[in-house]
Amino acid sequence: MKPEFNLSRRNLLKGSLAAIVAGGLEQIAAFAVPETQPIRYLDVTRQAGIRFIHYTGAFGKRYLPETMGSGCAFIDYNNDGLPDILLIQGKDFPGHFHRHTTQKLYRNNGNGTFTDVTERAGLGIEMYGMGVAVGDYDNDGYDDIYITGLGESRLLHNEHNGTFKDVTKSAGVDNTGFGASAAWVDYDKDGRLDLFVCNYVKWSEKTDIYCSLDGRNKSYCTPEAYSGDTCRLFHNLGNGRFEDVTGKAGIYDPTGKNLGVAVIDYDNDGWPDVAVSNDTQPTKLYRNNRNGTFSEVAVEAGVAFSEDGIARGAMGIDADDFDDSGHPSLAVGNFSNQMLGLYHNEGNRFFIDIAPSSEVGRASLLSLSFGLFFFDYDLDGLEDLFVANGHIEPDINRVQPQVTYAELPLVFHNEGHSHFQSVGKALGFTQKLVARGAAYADINNDGALDILLTTNGGPARLYRNEGGDRNNAIRIKTVGTRSNRDGIGARVRVKTPTGVNEQRVHSGSSYCSQSELTLTFGLGREDQATEAQIEWPSGQQDELKYLKANSTYTVQEGGKILSAKPFKR
Repeated sequence: MKPEFNLSRRNLLKGSLAAIVAGGLEQIAAFAVPETQPIRYLDVTRQAGIRFIHYTGAFGKRYLPETMGSGCAFIDYNNDGLPDILLIQGKDFPGHFHRHTTQKLYRNNGNGTFTDVTERAGLGIEMYGMGVAVGDYDNDGYDDIYITGLGESRLLHNEHNGTFKDVTKSAGVDNTGFGASAAWVDYDKDGRLDLFVCNYVKWSEKTDIYCSLDGRNKSYCTPEAYSGDTCRLFHNLGNGRFEDVTGKAGIYDPTGKNLGVAVIDYDNDGWPDVAVSNDTQPTKLYRNNRNGTFSEVAVEAGVAFSEDGIARGAMGIDADDFDDSGHPSLAVGNFSNQMLGLYHNEGNRFFIDIAPSSEVGRASLLSLSFGLFFFDYDLDGLEDLFVANGHIEPDINRVQPQVTYAELPLVFHNEGHSHFQSVGKALGFTQKLVARGAAYADINNDGALDILLTTNGGPARLYRNEGGDRNNAIRIKTVGTRSNRDGIGARVRVKTPTGVNEQRVHSGSSYCSQSELTLTFGLGREDQATEAQIEWPSGQQDELKYLKANSTYTVQEGGKILSAKPFKR
């Protein structure tokens, strides 16, 4: 990790006093050398008031869904400018009741603590939940929630008064498969958010298959034992209803074993494409044909397989222009002994997996990776990579001594020029977990990104970024007018004297999880962004000049700054 220096007057004064006490003014300069303080992620789950244990419903049968965990989301459901927390929960299998469980919503109190508001918000819903996506599908200014699950799904409309209403049936977005990740995306650029839903495999208690690691005891089957299922695409009709356009849009594919989805304009034509990570099946890349249909192009784009031509066990996925080339690349979390995929966009509709020749590949070889995302944890202007890991088989160490059930999270610091350094332990991630979902947000308005993580059959974890706020940043929240209200799909470029950082407002990514929609741009030591350019899904292009550091700017389509809220530092 690059050294960072704290040049505050407090530290200079402390150094000066120490020099005087030591007996020599000539030593002041030496003692005034800036201190180097490491960035740390502190587990603040308990003190924040988060009391959540994921429930798998396991009762000794070793059913496949028990291994998959669930996701999490950050959502500012009450529009107070503070990201709240939504945690997705499992439940008992039919006929095997053990305890009552529901999804959980925690309101951010703005003082480092959260309050459980599940029941008053109308989210005390019992379902075998898996994934979640957040977006304002009816453009009323309040974000809505879509939850996927085993055999059912829920669309929850934000009623503007702190409560949600289940409108799944009336909206026509019920998904009866083994739902996983989902994403809101305006694929036809009509100003309304459409919904893309991943389905895993065809599984039920009646069709459960017996598998064994040792030939004597039942173990969890791999997805290869089950038939696949198709993703679903629901087109927003604009009247509170959606149409299932999976077939006519070219998305239908019953061979998929779909777990993760990332929206990526990989060819920079201004239309959102969709990448889907598949477990033991080739990764899919759906190119937007700009006429309401998609073409699957993963093989020709170079992202379908590993470097040696193998379809890997892929879980989480994210897209980002991590090398500031102007072309978004892909990261894919894979099964143990397969390493991460880090597909670099070459700018000619083709990707090359650079993980095998990098620290990313070497450090992740034995990990089974679920949630992952790009984010700038030290605000130096380069997007780093977080990876949540955990195996699916509790007894894996008996047959593969080098692989463990609980695994360390990984963090890769972006050193520039497509080079990454593994720094997870140095950041405080030293406890092995059976991790699944992961998301990020700035929970305390200091500009530094914090992390929410779920574990399979265990507690959710909230990690606060301590020290990442030493560098400067700006945050941009987009508000569409002609485009969808959240500005999902907007391409934002922030320029400083030292370079350009580009990000897109996006739903989905990671694994079954949703990070905040507000974008964070690290500025390093720069005290302002000289320019911010926003290309909206509608085609509108806005340009903002000289944005001072350490504030969150809410920008309306058309270039109007609705608010500039300073960070708390």
